[in-house]
Amino acid sequence: MNDEIRIIEDFARIIRLDIVDMIYQAKAGHPGPSLSIADIIACLYCSLMNVRPSEPEWEDRDRLILSKGHACPALYSALANKGYFPKEMLPALRAL
Repeated sequence: MNDEIRIIEDFARIIRLDIVDMIYQAKAGHPGPSLSIADIIACLYCSLMNVRPSEPEWEDRDRLILSKGHACPALYSALANKGYFPKEMLPALRAL
């Protein structure tokens, strides 16, 4: 198997685990929409999108507009695992 594909699959697996953990800890939410987009988010953030987590305001970065609101946990996981914010913040999903 191609190394790039393995990296994407591993990243998608991490996203799925984070999704289940976030929704479980929040005691609310819909896992289906997030789980259904985990592979797409993993592929975008591991291979296709031109991003630099160390430079989040980089002018030439690609941007993702996620209109599937119930899928936000998947995006939050990808961003945390890429280094945009500390992963320790993920359990705060739906917490005031």
